[in-house]
Amino acid sequence: MFFGSVLGVGGLANGWRAVSRLWGVSPLVGETLAVAAFVLWLLWAALYAGKWLRYPEDARREIGHPAQGLVAALAPVATLIASMAIGPHVPLLGWSLFACGALGVLAYAAWSVGGLWQGGRNTEAMTPVLYLPTVGGGFVAAMASATFGQPGLGWMFFGMGFFSWISMESVFLTRLFQHGLPAELRTTLGMQLAPGAVACVAYLSLSPGPVDRVALALFGYGCFLALVMLRLMPWLRQQPFGPGAWGYTFGISALPLAALRLIEQGAGMPVEALAVPMFIAANLIIGWIAMRSLVLVGRFLRGTARPTPVAGE
Repeated sequence: MFFGSVLGVGGLANGWRAVSRLWGVSPLVGETLAVAAFVLWLLWAALYAGKWLRYPEDARREIGHPAQGLVAALAPVATLIASMAIGPHVPLLGWSLFACGALGVLAYAAWSVGGLWQGGRNTEAMTPVLYLPTVGGGFVAAMASATFGQPGLGWMFFGMGFFSWISMESVFLTRLFQHGLPAELRTTLGMQLAPGAVACVAYLSLSPGPVDRVALALFGYGCFLALVMLRLMPWLRQQPFGPGAWGYTFGISALPLAALRLIEQGAGMPVEALAVPMFIAANLIIGWIAMRSLVLVGRFLRGTARPTPVAGE
């Protein structure tokens, strides 16, 4: 889930960029976060490549894991986030990362879905992680396509993400209704929070005109899922804190970004009333996860790392 930090920090950077456009706030915060997201991507990409070079068997075994293997889909998705983060500063690098990320999303999605169609997956292994290759990849690729002036390609990626989401949603909900997630897999529910909000941002990126009902409907579903996650907080906090907590940040950063983009494109109440509280909450939550992660890294470097409950020290 280390690539998840790129999605969370990059999403927060886009939120600050929107705030700067809307209310004239200094762009320094947004651009600093964007550069931080790119640096994180560079770090994790180098470490992940090193893992494949030095420990290929471990990397293959990780990808083959029935419940967590598809987390590797975060690599091309994070590459797309990095392309949007660095693109305004180094356009050629942004374009190059966009091309690599888009091709990576397509290749990995085709490979992973082809594997799923062959069957053999237990019901307990059906977690929201399966959203990543097609749904997360499709929507983020749509956003990146719009950013780099390729709306036609963006709509194609949006279709990939949207119809994959609709077809998979009932599968995951049926699994959740019948088999509760064990504590060690509960951070994967962060992926369940993301699709509605990320779809809204992608749709708005491709439809720069006045806000329509489709965008509001997608945002509304994202808000509903956020309420469900709030109701589940005591249950989710039973899982010890770890890198998987970054899985929540994709949806957490996308929801206020969707609200801000809606306001940019003419939305009124109640979106206006929700945007600022959501944005403040996203900054606090992601900041808290970042601080806890730094503490965990410090303990690891000192050789004293231990599981830490999400509830606190």
